[in-house]
Amino acid sequence: MKEQLPKQVYTNEYREQAVLLVTRDGLSIAEAARRLSMSLKTLANWVKRVKDGRLPAASNGASAGQRVITEEQAEVSRLRREVAELRMERDILKKATAYFATESLRGVR
Repeated sequence: MKEQLPKQVYTNEYREQAVLLVTRDGLSIAEAARRLSMSLKTLANWVKRVKDGRLPAASNGASAGQRVITEEQAEVSRLRREVAELRMERDILKKATAYFATESLRGVR
């Protein structure tokens, strides 16, 4: 049987930033959830609430089985997302550089 992890409680700011990745930045819910290392269903619920005009409800504290996400943990998630984006951009630039290098060599021959 799979071990259940404690349910996480996120700050309002974290929720807003996560939803903005989907609504403003145009990422899919699946991609945003992957980048933030969070549940796809949780993020989908937040996005749905925002689209329905109901902002995600704030949780004032953690109940049994929940853990509060600290500012440091939210910052780590944000930095992980940024690193993933930068790696993706780097990989695209590497491929573009290789492509244009081979194209320029073809023109010389």
